[in-house]
Amino acid sequence: MKTTKKYGKRADLALSLLVKLVRASDTMAMLTAKDIVRYGLTPPQFSILETLGHLGPMLVKEIGSKKLMTGGNMTVVIDNLEKQGLVERAVCPTDRRATYIRLTEKGQKLFNEVFIQHAKYVEELVWSALTEDEIEQLSALLKKLGLRLKEKL
Repeated sequence: MKTTKKYGKRADLALSLLVKLVRASDTMAMLTAKDIVRYGLTPPQFSILETLGHLGPMLVKEIGSKKLMTGGNMTVVIDNLEKQGLVERAVCPTDRRATYIRLTEKGQKLFNEVFIQHAKYVEELVWSALTEDEIEQLSALLKKLGLRLKEKL
């Protein structure tokens, strides 16, 4: 027996959408985290390597805004990647207060080796659940939702 309260058609649809989005996102995050651990990385570490691997050296604050991490958490993750020899810090030549983070040779090698494997894993997950048309539709709708909601921030 369904015991969900009713708040009106629009509110009920919006709440149902929210629950489905969160559940799908949580499930995808758990599955991809299991894959990432295989490479000896945490999801935040992998996320930073992926960003630097695709976009090149970035300021710490740029990485933080792209990855939605707090400054404190960002520092710990970067410190750990640096200890592993995967990233290095470089002072910005025009602003000594700013620091660039870039992949080391070891970090670039790891990125090149593992990202293709991870991409294949994500591909298999998504294509096992959706058709090409559904993937395109869902991607477009999620982009639209995200951009419109971002305007409210």
